[in-house]
Amino acid sequence: MKGRSNRHVPWFHRQTYAALYGLLISRMSAQRAHEAMIGSLRVLDHAPLAYRLAGATRKAVSPVQRTEAGGVSLSQALVLAAGLVKGDGFHSEDDALRAVKSTRNIVPGWRVVPALLGPVEFGSFTRIPRMGNAGNALWRRASTRSLQNRVGLKNPGARAAAMFLGMRKAQLPEEFGINIAVSPGVSDIDQQEREVVESLAFFLDQGVLPTWFTLNLSCPNTEDDPLGHQLEAETRRLCGAFIKRLAEHSLAIPLWVKVSPGLVAEQYHALVRIFAEVGVKAVVATNTLPAPSPEDPGQIAGLGGGALFDSSLEAVKVLREEIIHSNAAIDVVACGGILDGASFQAYRNLGVKAAQYWSALVYRGPLAAALIESELAAYEYEYEAVHSESLA
Repeated sequence: MKGRSNRHVPWFHRQTYAALYGLLISRMSAQRAHEAMIGSLRVLDHAPLAYRLAGATRKAVSPVQRTEAGGVSLSQALVLAAGLVKGDGFHSEDDALRAVKSTRNIVPGWRVVPALLGPVEFGSFTRIPRMGNAGNALWRRASTRSLQNRVGLKNPGARAAAMFLGMRKAQLPEEFGINIAVSPGVSDIDQQEREVVESLAFFLDQGVLPTWFTLNLSCPNTEDDPLGHQLEAETRRLCGAFIKRLAEHSLAIPLWVKVSPGLVAEQYHALVRIFAEVGVKAVVATNTLPAPSPEDPGQIAGLGGGALFDSSLEAVKVLREEIIHSNAAIDVVACGGILDGASFQAYRNLGVKAAQYWSALVYRGPLAAALIESELAAYEYEYEAVHSESLA
């Protein structure tokens, strides 16, 4: 991303969203605002005018340079992280499948969000549907521009999600990822492998072939996996089985793996060695940080946004050092506290080429990615100008 982009973010977006956030969104609870957004997306997916307007807006403000990372070519360096476009929760797979057959939109945002934001990672999807955690599960920490959640992997399950998206293959975006998560509470490695492979098979059988798959090995937002542990043997086996199944279908879709923050250096080093061994193309660093929820210190909720930045940056640093040391063909996709050009630049200084974001969508609005990339371009332009003057 050299020099200034010839596409600019409309100047009024900063002002209008700041006013909207201050007058309306910040006065609503995070839970209520999220539910209102999901309700709007459910409707907008079926509004042709909204879809065309979203596409036209993105075309007007999107960056002009593609990014190569994780074995794929991305139209922009910033990808919306998993967690927004993942769908409704259900008590059973039969209920979820009936909802799909009834033409209900069980994955709100599947069409309009990629049209407006560009590359999006759908999910996380587990083998069996999950209702998620009851009660209030979302909070803001405005002082650090952070979000905290204990949603608990609420989703319709991989079979229903695959069927839903398969029925709409012709309308799926040109680039998107699918995030598959290990089912919380399943400790038997044989069952874990079976569920992960079955989840993958559902999407492949429906002809839903994303640009990349992500295997989520860490979710601190569930009651039964509050600390998001990664075990070497499980990691090797699950990643290996996933990649083997893709190879059996002669598919060159790369696998990314999402990991926890706060692991010790030796754990990150071991993960890099495993990823290199089995053929993982990118490690997404990191998931949210386990922390007591604002309502109950006894509950653990995942902390993202600005409060996650330092932990994720440290994880990326350690991962990158090991990748360079071992000459591994793995990219790091940063994820944690990317809210402006400066925070993105901090990751880029470590060799990161692509990143995921989510909190910025809340604090900076739907054009957050374009804003961040425009700020980064301005930063690089000023740096090059100063550097050129010093050499003159």
